[in-house]
Amino acid sequence: MDYWDLVDPIWETVSIYDGPDVFLQQYADSPEASRTLFAAHWCQSEICNGGFDQFFSNSTGVLAPEGVEAFRKIGMPQIAALVEQAMAALGPTYPRDRSEREDAIEAAWDACGDNEGGPFGDLDELFFKLIKTENGGFGEAADTYATSNS
Repeated sequence: MDYWDLVDPIWETVSIYDGPDVFLQQYADSPEASRTLFAAHWCQSEICNGGFDQFFSNSTGVLAPEGVEAFRKIGMPQIAALVEQAMAALGPTYPRDRSEREDAIEAAWDACGDNEGGPFGDLDELFFKLIKTENGGFGEAADTYATSNS
């Protein structure tokens, strides 16, 4: 089974664009396997496209905590730990609200000074490597999870 078979039914019904309250309610109302794969898909897609900075800057950042849980569920604990580490750069309480997250990202960059890697250091490169290798890579891990949870 392709993991997308479980994501597709909720793709249009779970909004990452309407703020944390709407997201959390719609996410909670979705089947567990579908929402797990939805969060893992968005998380890996955005980070692979532009790193942690892009993921947190975009609307998708609303689901970072769910992404951590999703990666654990699909058997990618090292990826989950990287996402948690990147989230920690934004403060002790993860800001789900996009404007609050943008302020936290700016503060994190300011705190880095001249550090070339920014607040996320080498986490992007580690993520790019692990997303291809941990538990057979994201596609295989997600498909395996989908098959055993459909």
